[in-house]
Amino acid sequence: MLLGKRRLKLETERLSLRPPVHSDFREWAALRQSSRDFLIPWEPSWAPDHLSRKAFTNRVYWAQRSVASGTAVPLFLFRRSDDCLIGAITLDNIRRGPAQAGTLGYWTGAAHARQGYMREAIGAVVHYAFARLDLSRIEAACLPENAASRGLLERSGFKYEGVAQSYLQIDGRWRTHVLYACLRSDRRGKTLTG
Repeated sequence: MLLGKRRLKLETERLSLRPPVHSDFREWAALRQSSRDFLIPWEPSWAPDHLSRKAFTNRVYWAQRSVASGTAVPLFLFRRSDDCLIGAITLDNIRRGPAQAGTLGYWTGAAHARQGYMREAIGAVVHYAFARLDLSRIEAACLPENAASRGLLERSGFKYEGVAQSYLQIDGRWRTHVLYACLRSDRRGKTLTG
């Protein structure tokens, strides 16, 4: 979990973003459970042990390995005013070499949705990806009917790029997704490096 000599942590006006640790389990499980109906329509099916301590421990170890190997940046979002966990964002599938790209995924607890937190988090992660990781392209996908996520991506500087048929299994079914991307040097519009 160490990046160089320091622990990975991103700060925004209202949020602290950091990889999950074992002591986050209870708060994470409670937030996921209370937001279950809000999240399930948009996510891959939850395993029977999704909210178990063992599954969370595996998630923490995966996060540590991913950060150390440079393949992903999984971060929990904490509101700075009260240190409350409000969601998570992951820059995953980081590809080096000629691609210099990664894929963005995120979720917010139901009680914290539509308050601008995820837009803040996306801005911080995109800046980190371009400025610190030297990536050139950040990709994201969502269900076509997920108007909130599509609007969030567009307000965050992502541009619509097309459709991927049967892209991911969501709630147990193969679902078509719309694809978005944010480029470090985007001639299509606003560039998000600052």
